[in-house]
Amino acid sequence: MKLKVCGMKYVENIQQVAALQPDYLGFIFYEKSKRNFEGIIPELPKSIKKTGVFVNEYKEIVISLVEEYGLDAIQLHGDESVEYVTDLKNQLAERRALFSEENKQIKKKKNQHKISKNEIEVIKVFGIKDEFNFDILKPYLNVVDYFLFDTRGKERGGNGTKFDWSVLEKYPFEKPFFLSGGIGLKDVENVLSFLRRQESKYCYALDVNSQFESKPGVKKIEELKKFKKDLTGFQNL
Repeated sequence: MKLKVCGMKYVENIQQVAALQPDYLGFIFYEKSKRNFEGIIPELPKSIKKTGVFVNEYKEIVISLVEEYGLDAIQLHGDESVEYVTDLKNQLAERRALFSEENKQIKKKKNQHKISKNEIEVIKVFGIKDEFNFDILKPYLNVVDYFLFDTRGKERGGNGTKFDWSVLEKYPFEKPFFLSGGIGLKDVENVLSFLRRQESKYCYALDVNSQFESKPGVKKIEELKKFKKDLTGFQNL
């Protein structure tokens, strides 16, 4: 079981959260978000995957930010089509191949944009409330690495509320997914209960954000530490 902390914004706070060794750190590149990221990502442990969150963004901008920040994963939080995802992945693969060929020259120059030598993970988000038609996921099965199930609400994310997790009892695929939407410290028992159920079989990661904040983009370190500790032991979270 992996842990993703999303909505990172401020350098010192990023460093404090990174010290807790989550598996993913999410940076939102969406101007309408209160957690829109602009600035410098400090040096992070190599074990942490830097994840860029995008909403119906131009592919050229996504690729540019992947290179600028050395992102390891992209999370698509809008209405991105299968064709969009496929083309984006192809373009990223081309850029990665080009970077590999020029690697020696690029390494000699400071402040050069870069792209991960590994394939960029693609996470596609779908909002759920009281019900969900899983058939809409079928076209994406072969083009994304993970799904992320969040609460459908007024905002694209960070609504701070949970959806009815029992909806996932009908999840019919083997594609692993992230569980998101209003998960906080008070939900440890509910999370553990869910993870013990059959419908959690393909739950790959927990995604947390607003319920661990003192204000948008500032995470409460002690609460995150306790959350991670309380869940330690369940599949080595």
